[in-house]
Amino acid sequence: MRRRDFIRAISPSVIAWSVDVGLRPGHASAETSFKRPLIACLVGGSKAAIERFFDGLPQGMRELGYVEGRDYGFEVRYAEGDFGRIPQLTEELIRLKPDVFVSGTMAGVLAAKKLTDTIPIVSLVLTDPVGFGVAASQARPGGMSRAYC
Repeated sequence: MRRRDFIRAISPSVIAWSVDVGLRPGHASAETSFKRPLIACLVGGSKAAIERFFDGLPQGMRELGYVEGRDYGFEVRYAEGDFGRIPQLTEELIRLKPDVFVSGTMAGVLAAKKLTDTIPIVSLVLTDPVGFGVAASQARPGGMSRAYC
């Protein structure tokens, strides 16, 4: 997958999430306590193999007026191809109480679904989400799971 394709695929979910949590570019006020929204991302592969795809996310967010560290946080865990680590890594990310959980694997989606009903789960690779119980239906997924193709 090319970087631009990745950005196009994930951008709608990040924008929808930012609207859901009320994130506004550069918005932080001394009058209100500002909890910086956190994006948690689980990757099945290695950092070296996927790193070039993540370069586009901060760039795309900057184009929308969001700056990592100021407007949002971004935590990533890599399974390094060892899918046996996915439940542990998912639990680690969910403990951070992210505002959205993004998974590059179906195993990550299922692990997150077991751990939370309140954190939105976004995935680019869902295999039969209805059959796996991640979504109520294709037309109306319901719950906190989101699939963007």
